[in-house]
Amino acid sequence: MSSPFVSDVPAAEALAAWREARAAAGCPPRVGTVRVPVGAAVGRVTAEPVWARRSSPAFDSAGMDGIAVLAADTTAASETKPVVLTDFEVVDTGDPLPPRYDAVVMREHVHHTPEGAELRAAVPPYQHVRSIGEDISAAELLLPEGHRLRPVDVAACAAAGVTEPVVRRAPVVVIIPTGDEIRPIGTAVEPGEILDTNSLMLAAQAREAGCDARVTDIVPDDPQAITAVLRAAAAEADLVLLIAGSSAGRDDYTARVIAEAGAVAVHGVAVRPGHPVVLGVVAGEPATPVLGVPGYPVSAALTFDIFAAPLLAELEGAGPRERPATTARLARKLPSVVGMDDWVRVRLGRVQDHVVATPLPRGAGVLTSLVRADGLLVVPAGVEGHHAGSEVRVDLLRGLREIDRTIVAIGSHDLVLDLAASALRAADPLVTLASSNVGSLGGLVALRDGLCHLAGSHLLDPATGEYTLPYVDKLLGPDAAVIRLVHRDQGLLVAPGNPLGLKGIDDLAQPGVRYVNRQRGAGTRALLDHELARRDLDPAAIPGYAREEHTHLAVAAAVAAGRADTGLGILAAARAFGLGFVPVAQEPYDLVLRAADVSGELLAPLWDLLENPGFRTSIEDLGGYSCAETGTRIR
Repeated sequence: MSSPFVSDVPAAEALAAWREARAAAGCPPRVGTVRVPVGAAVGRVTAEPVWARRSSPAFDSAGMDGIAVLAADTTAASETKPVVLTDFEVVDTGDPLPPRYDAVVMREHVHHTPEGAELRAAVPPYQHVRSIGEDISAAELLLPEGHRLRPVDVAACAAAGVTEPVVRRAPVVVIIPTGDEIRPIGTAVEPGEILDTNSLMLAAQAREAGCDARVTDIVPDDPQAITAVLRAAAAEADLVLLIAGSSAGRDDYTARVIAEAGAVAVHGVAVRPGHPVVLGVVAGEPATPVLGVPGYPVSAALTFDIFAAPLLAELEGAGPRERPATTARLARKLPSVVGMDDWVRVRLGRVQDHVVATPLPRGAGVLTSLVRADGLLVVPAGVEGHHAGSEVRVDLLRGLREIDRTIVAIGSHDLVLDLAASALRAADPLVTLASSNVGSLGGLVALRDGLCHLAGSHLLDPATGEYTLPYVDKLLGPDAAVIRLVHRDQGLLVAPGNPLGLKGIDDLAQPGVRYVNRQRGAGTRALLDHELARRDLDPAAIPGYAREEHTHLAVAAAVAAGRADTGLGILAAARAFGLGFVPVAQEPYDLVLRAADVSGELLAPLWDLLENPGFRTSIEDLGGYSCAETGTRIR
């Protein structure tokens, strides 16, 4: 039997269909209730109203350190005619107000003399007195049903005499990893094998949502075995997450397994990433919801947010947790497929008084795009995308205070920027350097349009032989500044030992040499084109010229994996992957910015870092870098 057809159900319709299927199958609408000690109740949801059993304070009490007095005795007191009281009692904050007294005078306002307590101002009745029930009155509603308890809530419960609130128990989420190629975390993997990182991530997401998360052993691609484990998991779970096998491949059994164990409500939702998700139920007494989670890690993480998190909140009788949001301008064009909600991960920073969002790589397998994301941008199904500079709504994964201290760098990729990002964060946890790799030309355009603080550039002008400055003059004019970051060695990255014996650019046109290129607008691409033009070599004669990668490390990875024989890149990337290196050129790599920003507070930590001898040493230790001019302003 082949996998069922994957449909394109809109997300809202899919959630509604799943809810109807759960109700029809008899899935419990709520998890059960328990009484828990108030100290262990944070994060749980109240299952019934919480009524105060005692008042707080339970007696009239002193609100300050000082003396308890009768307010009427102080009526005549003034600066010129002090009143000396002999009828008073010394009290500390929180003491019961002694009988007969109705006010407290702060210790700082009392001058003690041998005759008594001298006051230079009258006090009104009940000054600095906390009355019975000022905070909480016995029998009043303290918290409604469906309230997720916070630290302040449990403190209020304790003050009101509620020591064991009735709450919804933690929902139980059982996670089932499947696949012949999946291996446990910590084991060695061979080509074609994958570590079970999805279970680790999903279990952490479930625990973060307040659930009891459990992970089964990895189940091989055997429909009968998966069905058996699914049924066993459903017997103890409030929600089962069945990982992988949700698409339409030969070993994608999730939809048919769920259909056999219960019913499939939806297979395929119009969201990207996460399209082949399966929503269903497992039959039983009671029935149990099941979510077929795609195997790609970004799809898995977002599937939890979109589908599992709302269900888990519903089971606890609470509203779904919502992230704060902000409005941002897009740093570059963002195309999108019509017909699907597109969840895009973005980096954020504040540039010229507005927040700028830079899209991160969008592949469903690029887990680091979530690691580095500051926010999530949803392009609705009916929108083809957004132009650079468009205003968009972004759900925040990081606080705006941190975003305000983010240095946004857009342009050419270089490992030194990654090194600087780590060093800046180590020195100050609130400082972030967020770099996006769009090539030197793209970075200069973004800087011109007010979409970044820095543009990394090593763009060669063939007409003059100069780097970067001619382009700065054309695009930015006199208001730009240029800071030298490094000089670096560019060359051909080759397999260890250089088995093809490549000696330089001339050899790229040899038969059988597979090249991997950088994207248009990248300085490395401009260098290659310049070298080809000098030799009168036609780019079309180089196999692989049209294949593009966006970073030096991606080029090195392609060569290391044997998908290409060579590509132009920096020596540090070759060293990172243990590759050989054929030198081609030494070039400057510069940081371009608005002249007005050079002396600004935001970039000051970066300039200090570039002057640090230890940091310069760490740059040169990467290989192929010279810091002789690092930090020098050349324009």
